[in-house]
Amino acid sequence: MAEAKTKPKAKALALFSGGLDSSLAIKLVQEQGIEVEAITFLTPFYSAKSGDFSLERAAQQLGVSLTVVRLGLDYLRVIRKPKYGYGKHMNPCIDCRIYMLKKAKQYARRIGVSFIITGEVLGERPMSQNWKALRIVEEESSLKGKLLRPLSAKLLPPTEPEKAGIVDRNRLLDIRGRSRKRQLALARAYGITEYQSPSGGCLLTYKEFAAKLRDLLTHRKRVSMADLELLKVGRHFRLSDNKIIVGRSREENEMLLRLKGRNDYFFEAQGCGSPITLLQGPKTRQAIEKAAQLTAYYSDQKTGKVHIKYGRTKLEKSIFVNIPSEMEVEKLRIQ
Repeated sequence: MAEAKTKPKAKALALFSGGLDSSLAIKLVQEQGIEVEAITFLTPFYSAKSGDFSLERAAQQLGVSLTVVRLGLDYLRVIRKPKYGYGKHMNPCIDCRIYMLKKAKQYARRIGVSFIITGEVLGERPMSQNWKALRIVEEESSLKGKLLRPLSAKLLPPTEPEKAGIVDRNRLLDIRGRSRKRQLALARAYGITEYQSPSGGCLLTYKEFAAKLRDLLTHRKRVSMADLELLKVGRHFRLSDNKIIVGRSREENEMLLRLKGRNDYFFEAQGCGSPITLLQGPKTRQAIEKAAQLTAYYSDQKTGKVHIKYGRTKLEKSIFVNIPSEMEVEKLRIQ
């Protein structure tokens, strides 16, 4: 008598943000005996400044292998002209989701996974998680029927893995809206403690950062990764074709020197505590004076003329400037 063939274990790929919703989505699917592998896409605008949070620890707590993909300049196409527009600031959430799911689909094919799961909750985010947006994301990413959202699955049409009996729909959830009470209760039940706060992660959702990015894309057609990294550092000012960046700490001063372009000037006040200031763009007399004045304003010297040294590769030139008023500084600030 021939032995019965063992049914291969089902496997899913999870789009993993490190947030609580995506962690719970993974647990709900794992509970059904389905193996889950996680993939995280880190954009140039990702920030993990959320306490001591770690993506790797979050994945380890869930018992999933994690692949981290760092997106580069090609991702800027999503930012420059999003088909479905921006959220409150420069966050093109729907287009971003489509972009990442297309990438996830390619990876899923390589590892032999037939469906993808996400932590999306119907109605949790007004722009990107309403009925219409969820349908758009499925269709545009060519994942219709293959995209499972375990937290809200009972409120959505059955997916292919549910219809095929791979996933038991009755064991999925019907969470809707912005309240997180059910998610927090589930986290306690599952013992999930390592997750990122809902507001953490994407710098595009912050007003100040969005203003700096908008300014960069307006004034520069060809953007480098260094340009994007500089957006995360210092105070940013605009003088016509010039960008001026002033450090806020020793760490930022060091970062500005590491990221400075070959043709950028850097400035430092003499004889007192001083920020490092970068000047990008044409090195006109006016631009040099403004960069020196901003350096003086944020230096530790509070009266009299301030001695500022500057140069391209070393501090070889000098200028003496008055400390500008707060009003003069704010007129130049990118906001």
